[in-house]
Amino acid sequence: MKAYFAGGCFWCMTPVFRAYGAEKVVCGYSGGKEKDPVYSDVKAQKTAHRETVMIVYDPAELSYGKLLDIYLANVDPFDPGGQFIDRGRSYTLAIYFTSEEERALAEARVNKLAEESGKEVCVAIEPFSGFYEAEEYHQNYDLKHPDEFEKELIESGRKGRHGFVSSSENGGGQ
Repeated sequence: MKAYFAGGCFWCMTPVFRAYGAEKVVCGYSGGKEKDPVYSDVKAQKTAHRETVMIVYDPAELSYGKLLDIYLANVDPFDPGGQFIDRGRSYTLAIYFTSEEERALAEARVNKLAEESGKEVCVAIEPFSGFYEAEEYHQNYDLKHPDEFEKELIESGRKGRHGFVSSSENGGGQ
């Protein structure tokens, strides 16, 4: 099965899902109408796409509900303008559902978070409309460039968040 989450910087989301047993995590772009977006245009807000991860998983090993919990523990769901130091639409949050069951689960998790926190949750829940794989340079960035990735985690404010697991903490395996 596949799941799609926009969680700000896709480099930062990749190791988290691997650490919890995803079979594969692919960086890419979703949510825009433009064909074949490229990183420079997405980052510069020249498209309506968001940086998104496609998670390939075995539902017998890792449920969609657990994926939602992992996702929400590794983002700031109350920030409408992006994530951490990354600002603009391309870094805003979205859950892209591929079935009514996924939509219902996502809405339930987001509504529960809003109730428990008393805050507005800024996570779009949208029907999946396509995924464009990002350039090879972005795939498994944390494994290819561990020092630069660690610096990104620290500077972005993600390191130390509840639930976040870096590649160095999980052995870097996929």
